[in-house]
Amino acid sequence: MTKRNDLLLVTSSPHIHSRDNVPTAMRDVLLALLPALLCGLYFFRLPALAVVLVCVISAYVSELLCLKANGKEVRITEHSAAVTGLLLSFCLPPGLPLWMAALGSAFAIVIVKHLFGGLGQNIFNPALIGRAFLLASFPVAMTRWSRPLDGVSTATPLGILKEAAGQPLPDLSQLFIGNVAGSIGETSALAVLIGGLYLLYRGHIDWRTPGSFLGTVFLLTVVVGAIKGEGIQYPLFHLLSGGLFLGAFFMATDWVTSPVTRVGRILFGVGCGCLVVLIRLKGGYPEGVAYSILLMNVVTPLIDRYTKARVFGGARSNG
Repeated sequence: MTKRNDLLLVTSSPHIHSRDNVPTAMRDVLLALLPALLCGLYFFRLPALAVVLVCVISAYVSELLCLKANGKEVRITEHSAAVTGLLLSFCLPPGLPLWMAALGSAFAIVIVKHLFGGLGQNIFNPALIGRAFLLASFPVAMTRWSRPLDGVSTATPLGILKEAAGQPLPDLSQLFIGNVAGSIGETSALAVLIGGLYLLYRGHIDWRTPGSFLGTVFLLTVVVGAIKGEGIQYPLFHLLSGGLFLGAFFMATDWVTSPVTRVGRILFGVGCGCLVVLIRLKGGYPEGVAYSILLMNVVTPLIDRYTKARVFGGARSNG
């Protein structure tokens, strides 16, 4: 009888095991979004809470219906629908009609996610496409903003800067804390930064994407500010305004729609940053974060193709 050798055990892949899985990662993302959620609810009160709840519930119901229609196992505990619904609500005005919020969330799940095959198969960020869909369909409702705490209609900081509306610009401390008009989860750079740092600590995102994204916006606006004679406040204003921090830490780092290579992530972030500055300064909209990320989602396969590592002992393949 041959003696069994336990030193060599041949098994099928994967050979690298980790405690991380989809539900764990999604729970971490939800936890990272909690500071921005609390800030949004504090500044925009009940209207913001209603939009958030409707988006999340609509996402869950749409996910359930799509899984049942496709004959797939219903695994709502993965929490991916909650992440999509919550991220979409963060990109919406607090006073948006609730039926629009529900429609945008359902569109993100049904069309952008499940029409492409479900979790891990979509080529665009579902929450951003949901926002783009609502902005194209209901531009008036999607650009109606309210002032924090009292709900009085006003323009966003980027809108004031873009349109020279005659209103005073908020100071940098207001932008950093989030006491300005804007989308529910985008106004507080501090809250989003806390969540982003948590994801970096947990290893769910790579610093290269948000770092190159934010760094590119800062450097380009430093140049523009120097030409205009605006000083250091100009790039800091652009850095802290709008959805830049949310986009850099939570949208551009999406595991499915962003590059997997290290060099590719830097290129992706630089491309997003260039497009944001171009849209903000030359485009028709005062904000450009959503469109910059969606446009870079299109070229993600090409970035991965031309930045992939060379096989050990072989030549780099361009095929």
